[in-house]
Amino acid sequence: MPLSDSSDPIPLSALQHAVYCLRQAALIHIERVWADNRFTAEGHVLHAVADKGGSRRARGLRRVMALPLASKRLNLAGTADMVEFHPIAGGGETPYPVEYKRGKPKLHHADEVQLCAQALCLEEMTGAAVPEGALFYAETKRRLAVPFDAELRHLTEETAAAMAEIVANGVTPPPTTRRERCRACSLLEQCRPDTVARPVRAWRARMVERLAAETAAP
Repeated sequence: MPLSDSSDPIPLSALQHAVYCLRQAALIHIERVWADNRFTAEGHVLHAVADKGGSRRARGLRRVMALPLASKRLNLAGTADMVEFHPIAGGGETPYPVEYKRGKPKLHHADEVQLCAQALCLEEMTGAAVPEGALFYAETKRRLAVPFDAELRHLTEETAAAMAEIVANGVTPPPTTRRERCRACSLLEQCRPDTVARPVRAWRARMVERLAAETAAP
C-alpha cells in the first residue's frame, strides 16, 4: 500500500531511496511509481535467497533471515535481509544486521543509512546495543563493516524525519541537483527531471529579475 498518512510506518528501504534522491523516494513510496532496469533486476535476484526467511546456526552464532523490524520512535518498519546474533561472554547476544547489495560500495551513504535504520530498530526491539553491521556487495563478494557512529545515526534520523515530512505534506519534491544520479535511476523516464526542473528555473529567473528591478528602483 502507498504511504498516504503520517501514521503509516515508513519502509526502511525508503530511507535508502531518500538519501539518494528525495524525489525518487516519494515517487516510489507515495505515488507508487516503479520501473526495473538492469541494476534493480540484479538486486531482486540477490535478495531472492534472503527473502525466504528462516534461522540457522553457523560458527557459534545464530543467523535469522528476512527478520521483520520496526521502530515506534522513528515510525519505521521493514525487513532485514539477515541479522546475526553474536553470543556475549556471560550470556546474551549482540544483534549484527547484514544487508545484501548488488554492485560495489558507493560514494553516497544511502546503503549505510538503510543499514543503520535496521540497527536503530533492533536496539529498540531488543534493548541491546548494536554498534556495527555489514553490507555485503555481490560484485566484490565481500562484507563491508559499518560502524554505527553518532554521525551516521544522526544522518539516519534526519533522513527519517525528512521522509516523514514529505508523507505529511503529500508533496513530491523537485528533482535532485545531482544529475549524475539521474543517469543510474530506474525512474528517469517517469521522473522527467529536465521537464520538471524547467518551470522551477523559469520561476527562479523571474524572482531574480524582480529583485534586481526592485533594487534598481529609486
